[in-house]
Amino acid sequence: MKKELHIFFTCLMFYTRIPCPKNISHDPEYLNKATRYFPLIGWIVGSISFVAFYVSSLFLSTETAVILAIIASILTTGAFHEDGFADVCDGFGGGWTKEKILMIMKDSAIGAYGAIGLVLLFLLKFKLLSESVLLFSSEKYLVFLLFISAHSLSRLAAISIIFTHQYSRDDASSKSKPIAKNHSWTEVLGSFFFGLIPLLALSYFQYKILLVLIPVFLTRYFLARYFQKWIDGYTGDCLGATQQVCEVVYYLSILFIWKFI
Repeated sequence: MKKELHIFFTCLMFYTRIPCPKNISHDPEYLNKATRYFPLIGWIVGSISFVAFYVSSLFLSTETAVILAIIASILTTGAFHEDGFADVCDGFGGGWTKEKILMIMKDSAIGAYGAIGLVLLFLLKFKLLSESVLLFSSEKYLVFLLFISAHSLSRLAAISIIFTHQYSRDDASSKSKPIAKNHSWTEVLGSFFFGLIPLLALSYFQYKILLVLIPVFLTRYFLARYFQKWIDGYTGDCLGATQQVCEVVYYLSILFIWKFI
């Protein structure tokens, strides 16, 4: 149990800005095993985001509450995944070879593609989440499950790429290098358990919610295939971008299901 707590706190420290015990470090062994808890981090980030939404919605409009919820999630993670998304936009938008793409993504400066990508990402996330929340507005616990499942499922989609694809870089410069070496069935089963539980809970009240698995994992499949084509695998930035895109696809799928199914 003590070892599992250490692994969990390693995951929490790596993926969020939440304070952790002082004895926790970025140990490669624990980071490698921490993949099993990555979707669980989505529970925490989603919960914080929901609290920000719920409290602010008591005296502000739904749209303003959604903006504050998004800000809360960004502050919790330190824009970790948004940064990866911006780097992927810059790298794949401005590079035409594997070496060039990886070099651009490694650069900490944000370019035009990254800036434009983030603006469009946040606009989509704001609009889609605002409309999705209204679908469950009469039952706050369903809104809570909506937040949790969006963050956990999108993280499952992202982290599952390391189970099926190879790490792209030959050096240790990427954010994901420590978790890219090996994985066991414990990591695979743990990821899927924590990634799917919130969605299954939400589907208990709205069974057709389960259909979001199709577009989310189709998105994950095509993104992974695209990364494989251009850089022969993935990087930490690719995982961050996948998480962000799959989260948006999740909200979009919710609205599509409610309107057409």
